[in-house]
Amino acid sequence: MFRLDLTLENPLANIALDEALLEVAEASTDHPEVLRLWQPTSPLVVLGRSSPWKTEVEHSFCKTQQIPVVRRCSGGQSIVTGPGCLMYAVLLDYRLRPELRLLDRAHHFVMSKMQDALKTLGIDAEISGTSDLTVGGQKVSGNALRCKRNWFVYHGTMICDLEIDLIANCLGKPIRQPEYRQQRDHRSFLAQLDTSVDQLTEAIARTWSASFEPSPTTQRLTKLNEQCDLLLREKYSTDQWNQKV
Repeated sequence: MFRLDLTLENPLANIALDEALLEVAEASTDHPEVLRLWQPTSPLVVLGRSSPWKTEVEHSFCKTQQIPVVRRCSGGQSIVTGPGCLMYAVLLDYRLRPELRLLDRAHHFVMSKMQDALKTLGIDAEISGTSDLTVGGQKVSGNALRCKRNWFVYHGTMICDLEIDLIANCLGKPIRQPEYRQQRDHRSFLAQLDTSVDQLTEAIARTWSASFEPSPTTQRLTKLNEQCDLLLREKYSTDQWNQKV
């Protein structure tokens, strides 16, 4: 598996890039599996594919603070990310891992890897709900996936130094809650991991045995950039996509 540490300048492009990875791999005959690791340079609200635009985001606060709101290609609930959050995406080949076509196995496989990475840092995390990681009953990581015929991308956020108050101010009440949340508000439900983004980045890369590609092909990188630009222009920058629900 190849490691891609890449944070784009445009915050919306960072969300588009995960889908671009999936689309380029699906159209390729020789694409490698990839672990992408990145950290936003400014706060960003990311809606799940079916999250309601009006109710899951505190738009007045986000507008005042100039925090963009964008919808991702995968399901799950809305999240807030920014400096102090580690974002990851793992691109996996169904043909190499056919058992992961079963969604519960895919969730467990990736979440177990992330759980193992945290364990190397002395953090005992539990898998809770469908695809959350918790420490002491509080959520520290939310995750989701998007599937195609031969590939799927599994991505999520790991809260390190991002202020919980910022998350609470950006988000409204989710319309769906896992049972273990027990109706807690964001401030009671969420927590920070006791580690830095840099430490966690290396721990995850080690756990996935991901290394930097010696010489990534120009053709593949060009296709990835082109696909990301296309998705950004025609999808992720549009109200039609971001406000569709």
